[in-house]
Amino acid sequence: MAFVSFLIPCFVIGTDIAFSCQNTDDFVGASSPGDIVIGGLFAVHSEMLPPEEYPIKPVIQNCAGFEIQIFLQTLAMIHAIETINNSTLLSGVTLGYEIYDTCAEVTKAMASALRFLAKFNSSEDVVEFKCNYSDYVPRVKAVTGASYSEVSMAVSRLLALQLIPQVSPASSAEILSDKIRFPSFFRTIPSDFHQTRAMAHLICESGWNWIGVIATDDDNGRFALESFGVQAMANNVCIAFKEMLPAYLSDNSFHTKVDHAVEKIVKETRVNVIVVFMRQFHVLKLFKKAIERNVNKIWIASDNWSAAVKISTIPNIRQLGTIVGFGFKSGDISTFQDFLRNLHEKPTDNNKFLREYIMLLSVCAHLEYHDFQMCISNQSQDDLLQNVENKHQIWRDGFLNANIESGFIHSTILAIYAIAHAIKGQCKDRNCKDPSAFTPWELLEELKKVTVIDDGKESQFDSNGDMSTSYDVLLWKEINGHMEITTMAEYDPEKGHFIFKDEEKKKEFLDLKKVQSTCSQHCRPGQMKKVTESPHTCCYECVYCPENHYSNQTDMDYCYRCNNKTYWAPVNSTTCYRKTIHFLAWTDWFAIFLLLLSAFGVVLVLSISVIFTKNLNTPVVKASGGLTVCYIILFSHFLIFLSTVFFIDEPTEFKCKTRQALFGISFALCISCILIKSLKILLAFSFDPKLQNFLKCVYKPIPTVVTCTGIQVIICTFWLIFRTPFVKQNFSIPRAIILECNEGSIVAFGIMLSYIAALAFICFIFAFKGRKLPENYNEAKFITFGMLIYFIAWIVFIPVYATTFGKYLPAVEIIVVLISNYGILCCTFLPKCYIIIYKQETNTKSAFLKMIYTYSSKSAGSVAVSQISLDSKSSSSRATISESCKSEKNSVNGNCHFQVSGQTLRKGKVLPKNTTRTVARKRLSSI
Repeated sequence: MAFVSFLIPCFVIGTDIAFSCQNTDDFVGASSPGDIVIGGLFAVHSEMLPPEEYPIKPVIQNCAGFEIQIFLQTLAMIHAIETINNSTLLSGVTLGYEIYDTCAEVTKAMASALRFLAKFNSSEDVVEFKCNYSDYVPRVKAVTGASYSEVSMAVSRLLALQLIPQVSPASSAEILSDKIRFPSFFRTIPSDFHQTRAMAHLICESGWNWIGVIATDDDNGRFALESFGVQAMANNVCIAFKEMLPAYLSDNSFHTKVDHAVEKIVKETRVNVIVVFMRQFHVLKLFKKAIERNVNKIWIASDNWSAAVKISTIPNIRQLGTIVGFGFKSGDISTFQDFLRNLHEKPTDNNKFLREYIMLLSVCAHLEYHDFQMCISNQSQDDLLQNVENKHQIWRDGFLNANIESGFIHSTILAIYAIAHAIKGQCKDRNCKDPSAFTPWELLEELKKVTVIDDGKESQFDSNGDMSTSYDVLLWKEINGHMEITTMAEYDPEKGHFIFKDEEKKKEFLDLKKVQSTCSQHCRPGQMKKVTESPHTCCYECVYCPENHYSNQTDMDYCYRCNNKTYWAPVNSTTCYRKTIHFLAWTDWFAIFLLLLSAFGVVLVLSISVIFTKNLNTPVVKASGGLTVCYIILFSHFLIFLSTVFFIDEPTEFKCKTRQALFGISFALCISCILIKSLKILLAFSFDPKLQNFLKCVYKPIPTVVTCTGIQVIICTFWLIFRTPFVKQNFSIPRAIILECNEGSIVAFGIMLSYIAALAFICFIFAFKGRKLPENYNEAKFITFGMLIYFIAWIVFIPVYATTFGKYLPAVEIIVVLISNYGILCCTFLPKCYIIIYKQETNTKSAFLKMIYTYSSKSAGSVAVSQISLDSKSSSSRATISESCKSEKNSVNGNCHFQVSGQTLRKGKVLPKNTTRTVARKRLSSI
């Protein structure tokens, strides 16, 4: 198991363990000679002690806080080098090493880097200044480390002066991928870019969007926070607060900042997920304080501490909640574990770190495991010196193996092997026992091309100097009363998704969703987020999607719009619904009613046809123009009734083109025939010579009907050719599509109706003039009524049609067509049918002659009186005529002398009795 970090001042105890830096050789932590020397930079101690004297002098200070996990990395480097030396990889060339303790401090790391830059075999470790270091042979050929990104940034800039390759097993800052600023830097782990993206994916997939972040106030912490902020924003995750803790424990404000961070966590009750980018000793202090305040959250650990055993053994660690972390992918480290089991047999002469560890074991050997860790953490320099004198060195088997963080160990071994393979490439044609056989910059170029076989897989550096290995997603679980760090999943940086070994692991991952960490409640499907006054986009209100919009996922920023032409959606909808297609269907009750009216009209037309056919030779039928004219009129009425069928059911191109043309031409034919009848009646009963002459010129039955109907045919033909009606989808109703016929041209439609109206108006004028026909035969009066019905119906139709929409729009026109058709049909034929059926005594030739005789006598007398009144100018003449009229008042005709059909009116003479009867016969014959 791992232990809690602690402070141990560097000190001197005899000649066997001297920790103070008296000369440059004392500065080295562990070393071994070899043909090719590799440098190592590791933060074996957690801090460098502050100077005690004033004024401050440029003296390298001692370090404190022995870090078992980093110590294990130095042992991994030593193990890898020894394994390579004992293998045939380099064919007789041995590797040496010099490992330095950076104490997590840039200043001390720079001092170590200066020694790396010193000229090989220089007795005084002098770094020569040169304009060209191409042939320069420094003390080391390559460097492994450092443990922290902030240190690696500084060291890498210095090593870049001579292009000495630096391969880090732990520095993950994204900025180190910049080959312009860090041309000689490599690492055997992924960049923080992938780690922060993995964290953001985990947070997003768990349904969290309101989190807190705590980081160290150093380059590594700031860069990690910046990278995570970008990834969080890309995944719609908001950072509720950011807390930065001082990078060094010696900072006077450290404990105050920790207290403030814990207070912030407690205060933000809606934040239940905390992302932590800190070093292990920072996390240790933070968690101890959080346990005191009974904080229970989900903690997302960075690679720095996700596998830290010493943190997982903190008393009451389970009270903190759930800890999920990302660790570097581990390989097979069984040989290293064997190395650790035999570590007590290794000499300690050239390894100060091992000597210090053995001393710590001796001091705390009498304690149990947890107390043993606390002893190491809390041991002071004076206690350590006193205890070492009274204790024997005791080795504790299994302690180091229990504290292994396999990801870091594996990446350290991988770094050494990468350097060894690059050296092998340089030593193919050279004698590498000669230190000047190749230079660091040549090794750098070889390192870019190197491929290492790792657990059967090929690994190599990309163009940024990174190895894109995967991450282990770690879950801290309590097993048998102890906190165990288990692997829950694997994260593939290239594909950007999580890989689970089995369903149980996947369930553990899905169980994280049970914890809520959101600024606002999740918006359900059918709702969308409405941003509030908060600067964070994760803080919002949930509002319903408006009509014709929908959302089918949770927490949608906006609702999708339905295709308004074919789909609709109610308020708070999760989907769009297809609009129902509406038209005046056969099954519609109103359509059935109109069809029944049309059918009744057809039956009425057929009935009238039968009645007229059976009474073909009666005066009523003959007076109606004969059977031919009646059949034409009745056939046109039949076609008008038939045209209403084309207004019902789903519109088609054929129906749209047929219905108006059939109606228009049929109506024009009907009114043309009625117009001829009106002219004939007026001609028969007109006693005005001028009007009679005009009517005789106009009255051409067949040409008139053909012309009037032909004009309508021409209008409809042009209409159908140039602006033909078509089927149109009307989307004016929100939830339905109205299939209707677009008339193509309203102007053409208006011209067609206007032409019928013009014919009807002319017919109305002629019929109106002949309205005072004989009482038993007054067809002109009924024609007048029929035309009036037509006009009223179509005048009402125009505003109703213009303001009506929907599937019942065709019904409006059907109603008008039926009203006008029924009006003209009934006014034209029903009076005649009534006479034929119920007043058969008046449907005889003698009855008609008597009726016309009476009407002609009255009409002739009226015309004579009118003519005499206009021609007489003297009062004596008017008196003579008046007396003559009085004396003859009881005569057969009851009229004075008059002119009829070209006969000359003579004063004081009366027409013969048979003259009126002759006129009556002529009237009947003309009718």
